[in-house]
Amino acid sequence: FGELGEGCSLSIGRLVSSPRVNAVFFRTQGGVHVHSDRLTVTSPVLMWVKALDVILEKMKSSGFNFSQVRALSGAGQVSFKRGRTIALRRSACFSVSDSPVWMDSSTSSQCCSLEEAVGGAQGLADITGSRAYERFTGNQIAKIYSQEPEVYAQTERISLVSSFAASLFLGAYAPIDYSDGSGMNLLQIRDKIWSVSCLGACAPGLEKKLGCAVPSSSILGPISPYYVQRYGFNPDCKVVAFTGDNPASLAGMRLGEGDIAVSGKTFLQVNVIDWINSILLHALIIFLFCLFVFSFKNGSLMREKIRDDFASGSWDEFSKALTSTAIGNYGNLGFYFYVLEITPEAVGIHRFNRDNIKVPKFPKEVEIRALIEGQFMAKRIHAEKLGYKIVPKTRILATGGASHNKDILQVLSDVFNAPVYTIDTANSACLGCAYRAIHGKKPSLVIDSPVSYRPVSNLPF
Repeated sequence: FGELGEGCSLSIGRLVSSPRVNAVFFRTQGGVHVHSDRLTVTSPVLMWVKALDVILEKMKSSGFNFSQVRALSGAGQVSFKRGRTIALRRSACFSVSDSPVWMDSSTSSQCCSLEEAVGGAQGLADITGSRAYERFTGNQIAKIYSQEPEVYAQTERISLVSSFAASLFLGAYAPIDYSDGSGMNLLQIRDKIWSVSCLGACAPGLEKKLGCAVPSSSILGPISPYYVQRYGFNPDCKVVAFTGDNPASLAGMRLGEGDIAVSGKTFLQVNVIDWINSILLHALIIFLFCLFVFSFKNGSLMREKIRDDFASGSWDEFSKALTSTAIGNYGNLGFYFYVLEITPEAVGIHRFNRDNIKVPKFPKEVEIRALIEGQFMAKRIHAEKLGYKIVPKTRILATGGASHNKDILQVLSDVFNAPVYTIDTANSACLGCAYRAIHGKKPSLVIDSPVSYRPVSNLPF
């Protein structure tokens, strides 16, 4: 939650998740279903709906006064059958009940087709800001159209997770915002309209199913009467366009030029303001600069797996093993990809000893440091190959779950040879949503409000 400035409206920034909902009702692992091909990864749409109800009920039970909320926004591909209204809130609404998510890597052939249709990878990047990526929505839509044309035909509206969540609060179809829309391989990034050539390469009639994209600070309308009646929201509470977790996190962290942000919660990402791999239009200050995003799948996923396998599921034991080994790990190095990685396109666990010979296993302490050092080294090497330079003024700003672990952050600082700072809240995406909600009501307050960072050495661990 964020209460920004004296006399400001209360704004909500909230991550909706519930392990109990996942385990009991939907049988997911980490919120997703990993299919037998290890490439297809989906998540039950109704799980997200249920999780939203659960968290709002918990807030209500705790005595939270929803009537004080004047604006809300959020971060988070979902499709609706023809003739169904969002208010039904049941599986019959959805033409695809298990939605592909960002971890999915099953659309390589669709990526090739899309790039070929627009003159290659560089041609697609010139139009949309990115080469074709398997997880991007355009390629996921193309796969559904190719494999299940009847499902595509009966689909009335296609939403991103972000616009879907906004639709729940709005009680109507919410538009896709520019920022999240720029991560679909479909948005003509300079003009902020859907690319006709990209749409045509994916599926027929797609523009109508997507609706028009809107500025990220757009007020979409008042909250649905459902939430007024059930939870006591103020009828005048405004729903501000929802966006993706990356741009929401950047809105919360308020990066400056040359800053590097590393998120360790869902996946490791390096966001740098002055160089390019995948461009997302910034969700907060859309016309001032673009956000360049480097996404990796195997961050938290691999750390948790190694923690469970080598540290009895304990982060304390994990940290103890990490600090018991020397910087550089005596020359031992590992690359850990539980699922097919985005960059590089690799899978599997690859360990090398000090003589650069591949080995089948490491001792526990060596394994844990090899994982952490290998993850951060891979990110720095990738960044430098694309032209980024570590300079004296470089700051690394850590957010997400890993920002709670000082020992992991120390390795990050060692590898990048730069100071590491953390924000007061580990969940910068939620804070960014609160900023964006108030920005929809009073833009100047967000633009001028500072964000305080603390060096890791000062943290009370």
